[in-house]
Amino acid sequence: MDEREAMAHALSLAWRGWGRVHPNPLVGAVVLADGLVVGEGWHAEFGGRHAEPGALERAGERARGATLVVTLEPCDHQGKQPPCTEAILRAGVRRVVAGLADPNPAASGGAARLGSLGLQVELGVAREAVATQNARFLHGFRNQSRPFVALKLATSLDGRIADSSGHSRWISGEPARDYVHWLRAGFAAIGVGGRTARLDDPRLTVRGPVTPRVTPRRVIFDAGADIDSRLTLVRTAGEAATTVVTASDAPSDRVERLLSAGVSVVRAGTLEEGLRMLRGEGIDSLLVEGGGRLAGALLGLGLVDRYYWVQSPLWLGDRGVPATAGLPSDPIARAERWAVVERRALGEDTLLVADRR
Repeated sequence: MDEREAMAHALSLAWRGWGRVHPNPLVGAVVLADGLVVGEGWHAEFGGRHAEPGALERAGERARGATLVVTLEPCDHQGKQPPCTEAILRAGVRRVVAGLADPNPAASGGAARLGSLGLQVELGVAREAVATQNARFLHGFRNQSRPFVALKLATSLDGRIADSSGHSRWISGEPARDYVHWLRAGFAAIGVGGRTARLDDPRLTVRGPVTPRVTPRRVIFDAGADIDSRLTLVRTAGEAATTVVTASDAPSDRVERLLSAGVSVVRAGTLEEGLRMLRGEGIDSLLVEGGGRLAGALLGLGLVDRYYWVQSPLWLGDRGVPATAGLPSDPIARAERWAVVERRALGEDTLLVADRR
């Protein structure tokens, strides 16, 4: 195994912390000696041991003179855990290969320190893959004005999210639905538009193999605050926090009804302002799961950072509900092209993940 293959393995290990390590990044580490993996580790829990010490401990004496391959630059500060640089120096590692420099000014500097003490250090191996994996974490340092926004839509082959009567259960199959529950665990909030809330009456909870360390908030975007108190999202507001983002001039009686049911309300003049206010309340990432008008509005305003598209092998026709209603049309020459970061099958469905460049 070479260093790039070891980095790919470290990336796969890092995913084991999904939903459990935030606000820390996902990190995986591999100790490589004579082309063999002699130790591996990952950051599994916020406040728990970092990936590097875990890999070095498993390697034991085999770490001396070996190469440590880690997805993120080793930290050089005392936080909830000791500096990873100290564990690396004690282990006698000869070379450190890291995918990405740590953007956190409080934790960065590990590469420079290790290099100054005579270790070989290389930064940037598989940098784009590491950045893709930690998009939520990196967004928090690049743009604190709004959450990292991901849009997830399950559509037919002809780009419809519901049939002519508005029903969308179930376009996708069970493997895709299982994936979505895993996906939800890694976000601070899960959002839908008001029409989707009324028609589908979703729970927007995580019911998969990963129990998130912090339960995602449920968010409904509805300008008129026209949300029936009998909907599941309202009835269960005492069990899972729920917020309605509404227009600043939404009827006061509707707002009061929501507040009395335990739902928090964010009054905003624009969609951008609503996202900014959610960020101010600590929501640093948001997974939007429809509907078409909300998706079109977010895309049209340039507010989506990542798109998870689940395409299912069925047709719903012209009367089906379009996936991105109201999205402005641009000529091909000016159309924004996104970067595809993942493609794979989910049973009979197909997943495509694309990031805004």
